[in-house]
Amino acid sequence: MTYHLERSTDWVIRLGDGTDESHAKMQAAIEELWMYTGEMFDADEPEIALATEGIGCDVRKLAEPWHRAISGVLAEATLVVPTATWMQGTKGRGGKQGVHSEELGRMLATMQTLQRSYPGAQW
Repeated sequence: MTYHLERSTDWVIRLGDGTDESHAKMQAAIEELWMYTGEMFDADEPEIALATEGIGCDVRKLAEPWHRAISGVLAEATLVVPTATWMQGTKGRGGKQGVHSEELGRMLATMQTLQRSYPGAQW
């Protein structure tokens, strides 16, 4: 079976508005991951400085258009926008502030295995 979907959001819509099981799994995934979306729009000092200089964009200005677009996709998929207010990356919590969970340490150790086993290796 081959699927050709026009938009990157088509899978969300297809699964959200699909069977009861696919709908439930999509809603659960959105609920689980929603707290990480806040950090995309929480600018740190370097980002604000770059935006002020006209070098980078002000990610804070992207929040409203993103929420509007995502809300439209989720509505079309018959999914509900989470109402959770706790967001990773806000109020000093998150990767941009250097606050990471212990899982990051394990992930970095795994990714560094090759370089540590073969120092100076090039590929």
